[in-house]
Amino acid sequence: MRKHNHLTNPLPVRDGVSASRIWLPDGDWELMLDFLIEKFPNINQQAMQGRMQRGEIMDAEGKHYAPNSPYRSGIHLFYYRELHKETEIPFQAAVLYRDEHILVADKPHFLPVVPAGRFLHQTLLVRLKKEFQLDELTPIHRIDRETAGVVMFCINPKSRGHYQSLFQQRKINKNYQAVARYNQQMEQRSLPFTHRSNMVKGDPFFRMQEVAGEPNSETAIDVIDANEKLALYDLKPVSGRQHQLRVHLASLGCPILHDPFYPELLPCKGDDFSKPLQLLAKSIAFIDPISNKSHYFESQRKLDWKE
Repeated sequence: MRKHNHLTNPLPVRDGVSASRIWLPDGDWELMLDFLIEKFPNINQQAMQGRMQRGEIMDAEGKHYAPNSPYRSGIHLFYYRELHKETEIPFQAAVLYRDEHILVADKPHFLPVVPAGRFLHQTLLVRLKKEFQLDELTPIHRIDRETAGVVMFCINPKSRGHYQSLFQQRKINKNYQAVARYNQQMEQRSLPFTHRSNMVKGDPFFRMQEVAGEPNSETAIDVIDANEKLALYDLKPVSGRQHQLRVHLASLGCPILHDPFYPELLPCKGDDFSKPLQLLAKSIAFIDPISNKSHYFESQRKLDWKE
């Protein structure tokens, strides 16, 4: 098994963006350029040659690769990811807390936590890196782009393992709120209650589904307030499966308001920001593993549920 999680990145952070890396497999490419053009078909040959000539393609030892460099398998190449056109996300995050080890932000809806797909500079991580000049900032946990609320980052790489272990050992108390349908099934339940299920990857790959089997997901569910159509739910996830809260409420006949994935996959909304998913990472609480201080961070954002 390859061990490459701790490779030193030879390229500096540029405008808040850390260089990406790619593993070079065995293959019959003659030149590095041939492999890169095949791997990244959206980048034309002239643009890729320009990157290589500017010294923007190198390996972990800092060796630059030119357009005529022969292909070499079994190594990592580092490069800067670029987007020719990126939609501006017109919402801003707030910083709730910062010390020498961690930074806690209050994320708006629609802003991704980390670069992926069609978002690079318009992500919470890159924005925070640029604003505070924190080149080594990394997320300790993540929430969906569609979800708003509390996200924690690590400032000091030497401290990261201490805070990640809190999530791995379930020593973080996470609280979410959601606006969803209030149906007869919910009225008949004794609140609060716990929903458990076996969640696996669905179709398409970015959706999750519940199937028969030993439960691997668990959420405590309560109702804070309700009217004839909608309710404001209090959700405490014990596990942390992808889309867990969205899947659990949808399976109970109470899909979260404006959810484009559950219970049915809706057409992509593109850059329509008019109907944010009504799911909020309301708070996190934990004992700091370094200072032993008790922390509680709460989002200042509110959900629109009485509509």
